[in-house]
Amino acid sequence: MPETTRANARSQCPYCGVGCGLELLPPSPSGPGARCDADGTPIWTARGDRHHPSSLGQVCIKGATVGETLSRGRLRQPLHRSSLQEEFRPISWETAFALLVERINASRQTRRGSGGIAMYGSGQFHTEDYYVAQKLFKGALGTNNFDANSRLCMSSAVAGYARSLGSDGPPCCYDDLDHCHLAFLIGTNTAECHPVLFQRLLKRKRRHPDSVTIVVVDPRATDTSKAADLHLAIAPGTDLALLHGLGHLLLRNGDTDPAFLDASTEGLEAYADLVAAWTPERVASFCGLPEAQLRAVAALWGGSASVLSLWSMGVNQRREGTAVVGGLINLHLLTGQIGRPGAGPFSLTGQPNAMGGREAGGLSHLLPGYRQVSDGGHRAEVEAAWRFPPGSIAPEPGLTAWQQIEAIEAGDLDLWWVAATNPLVSLPNLERVKRALERCPLVVVSESAADSESCHYAHLLLPAAPWSEKAGVMTNSERRITYCPAYRPRTGESRPDWEVFAELGRRLGFVEQFRYRSSAEVFAEFAALTAGRVCDLSGLSHDLLEREGPQQWPFPLGSAPGSGSRRLHTEGRFPTPSGRARFVAEQPLGLAEPPCAAYPLVLTVGRYLGHWHTMTRTGHVERLRTLHPEPLLEIHPRDAERFGLREGELATIRSRRHAVTARVEVSERIRVGTVFLPMHWGFRQEPACEANALMHEQACPISQQPELKASAVAVAPAAAEPQPSSWA
Repeated sequence: MPETTRANARSQCPYCGVGCGLELLPPSPSGPGARCDADGTPIWTARGDRHHPSSLGQVCIKGATVGETLSRGRLRQPLHRSSLQEEFRPISWETAFALLVERINASRQTRRGSGGIAMYGSGQFHTEDYYVAQKLFKGALGTNNFDANSRLCMSSAVAGYARSLGSDGPPCCYDDLDHCHLAFLIGTNTAECHPVLFQRLLKRKRRHPDSVTIVVVDPRATDTSKAADLHLAIAPGTDLALLHGLGHLLLRNGDTDPAFLDASTEGLEAYADLVAAWTPERVASFCGLPEAQLRAVAALWGGSASVLSLWSMGVNQRREGTAVVGGLINLHLLTGQIGRPGAGPFSLTGQPNAMGGREAGGLSHLLPGYRQVSDGGHRAEVEAAWRFPPGSIAPEPGLTAWQQIEAIEAGDLDLWWVAATNPLVSLPNLERVKRALERCPLVVVSESAADSESCHYAHLLLPAAPWSEKAGVMTNSERRITYCPAYRPRTGESRPDWEVFAELGRRLGFVEQFRYRSSAEVFAEFAALTAGRVCDLSGLSHDLLEREGPQQWPFPLGSAPGSGSRRLHTEGRFPTPSGRARFVAEQPLGLAEPPCAAYPLVLTVGRYLGHWHTMTRTGHVERLRTLHPEPLLEIHPRDAERFGLREGELATIRSRRHAVTARVEVSERIRVGTVFLPMHWGFRQEPACEANALMHEQACPISQQPELKASAVAVAPAAAEPQPSSWA
């Protein structure tokens, strides 16, 4: 049943993966000082929770204004239309479930069976939503066609950790920012994308300038690089060569940890043979940076008592994303910089509960508890826990996010269900996505926002109760789990996602498997299934988390509050068959779509501080819209002159797939040959600028994460745009 409005509530921020603690204050009594939305709904106030161990009371501008987003632009009841050319009409939940059951049963009777059904979920789910979705799709329906926007965000980090260390799971914690002597930031604009973490590091640097050295690797000069002692503005797509060059120098200089290498690693010989060819001269030329900078970073790494590396989308969203993650972990293994204070490879998660989704099995190749669908023993364990007959879970990985689009194109999906995400802005090659969805018999979108871009391509809209209106947990980047209460009444007829999935499961005939009375029961079942796994959180419950506050895993049954491990692999042992971490040796490939005569520039995309993902929340906050009123094309003065662009005027940016228009910002912050656009604006925003429509879908062959960080483009003044061939 929906919970009623309560007094001050503590929760985790629903934006980025830092997972800051928020204290939510109920609306003031009605009167002249009361703050209300345009429809008269009182606004909750958010402030940093000083008791939350991950953020210690700090909060960014997005978290501070989240209360203004909770009731604006909401979807309030189920809506349906038979075709995309029709208008939506209101329907009941009973009718909505009948439509879903009819379509699912019809699809299961075709040659495709349950393979004709797929869901694309989100790191904005609570863990309970993720878990029940896995049970419904992978257990009841027997299809692994569940993927999530973590595929666009963190799947290269997942695969990289698993290949090198034996399992997913960041081995570090936020306290390491207070202990590291070298902070090596690569492929992350932490100041804008994970601002509270960056401010923690920056405060330390200001108070004790000599206590930590900051190195930033990024083709752009950002607010992050402003604080760096050394900024390596490498050419896009050359990260792995840089890392191999550092490994070459560390080995040549003898800056390794022989005892750790001997006791805790394997594969060093093949790695050493590979990096021997990546000399400083070759790397400097390949990366487009001074050789002296490369040698300086190698000396810093080799001479530092503790090295903490941090990365995000700039590494993960690459066709060689998994290899780059492995290349970074190689440096930590080479020098023994893992499993102790201030040291280790630390992936900064993009979504607020992407970590929880990984724990719950929320990718097409995973099962709950960091299990794999390809492992027969893992499948048997989950089938038994779920009370499904042996063989219920399919042994092959399901369709990844982009494979789901390809399946729709081929006519192989009868139902595509999108929940808690907006792929019509975030996926690559958006025009291809739109053409595909026009062919899908039934597109279902579960959303709290009434007018997201994805809603425009739906046949059935289901009103979702979001964070603040449902109870559940989320896990942040340092493996800390926070209980998020339902502190506001539900809007209209909205329902939590897990309730919808469970109700559908019962209507499909799986009554006993989905007989949940609360999200606490869902979490208890999930937590028990993690016992003995790397991500063991079997000792946690909603009650404990609400009473004792956020806790880190591992947290086995019987653990005392506060006893969760801050760091993993502290004994130099790893969850691999040999107990050793593995060196990964792969040659750099460079960009999947390098620039050419017709498309001479590399476009990279990213975020602004005041917006998060596709603006379904932040687009409703006037303060944030004023901070970033429009998307800007960032271009170096030499490139602006070359292509006739002027500050403040409109430019057309064209790739092999599409063209968009944006206002020009001429800046020396970006490398010659590279341009930048933010990814937030979709076709329903004003001004429209679908940056991801320009991006290609080529992906890392291991993680299947698309290379959303680089595509080849041409630019020209918007008033006189020539065809791309004119640059040939």
